[in-house]
Amino acid sequence: MAGRVFCIGNGESRKHLDLETLRPYGKIYGCNALYRDFTPDVITAVDMGIMHEVYNSGYAQNNQCVFRDWNTMPGEMYEQLLYAGQNYSDQDYDLIKKENVINSNERGDRKEFVMHGSNLAGVVEILKKNKDREKKEVNHTSINVSWVTSDDKVRAVNDHMINNEGNIKDRGWAAGPTSGWFAVNDCKPEEVFLLGHDLESYNDQLNNLYKDTKHYGLKEAHKTPSVNWINQWLELIKEHLNITFYKVNPHGGDGSDPISTIPEAWAGMSNIKYIDYTTLDNMLKR
Repeated sequence: MAGRVFCIGNGESRKHLDLETLRPYGKIYGCNALYRDFTPDVITAVDMGIMHEVYNSGYAQNNQCVFRDWNTMPGEMYEQLLYAGQNYSDQDYDLIKKENVINSNERGDRKEFVMHGSNLAGVVEILKKNKDREKKEVNHTSINVSWVTSDDKVRAVNDHMINNEGNIKDRGWAAGPTSGWFAVNDCKPEEVFLLGHDLESYNDQLNNLYKDTKHYGLKEAHKTPSVNWINQWLELIKEHLNITFYKVNPHGGDGSDPISTIPEAWAGMSNIKYIDYTTLDNMLKR
């Protein structure tokens, strides 16, 4: 076993933590927009917008990434997949360009791409029907394209994740628990520390350090239901009873707020413990 590994979520409880101080003590696995401010050993993203943001920033050329359904296609298929045999007028092409429907990096001499998103014809129709409304009022999604290199550092979840029956299969987990699965299976640690994986919110609003930024909800948005995070982490915890998982919170597990309250589903699990940051600091220095 490799000692310790740190799994970094983007909950607000870690707002004042200097993540660099963790680096000497173990591998660091993060998720989603963390890459904007910090370079962990591995970054995980499973939603299309943030996956392509990470890749198109150039980050994946030098840093390890884990993405969902990251299936490369030959460049010759690009127009066929994008336009799907539909005929578009010059006005349609102007609309597609004006509204930035296609989010892509530069192709250059790259020969393969990854594409996620909506049907282009459907997006065009939505935009036409709502042409007199403000763009921000039109609820449509984009098409995300990344032209990829053969030497990037991306692993596809569906090529590596193993289910509890021993078969290679994407379990469909959120980014945080998915990063935990890769941390455990890559490093085989004795201890896993969860920081910023708040599960709950201090109030009924969205709890995320990146709220109000691209690919994230507004700060006024309602909090994300925690049930999937709780159940997915629990599945991982149950599968690795030889590993101790520490959830690190400002108030440990004293129950003084929703974040420091242990979920009912986790009660009775002897290998998950709630600790505060002072305890973490003492553990790292021992």
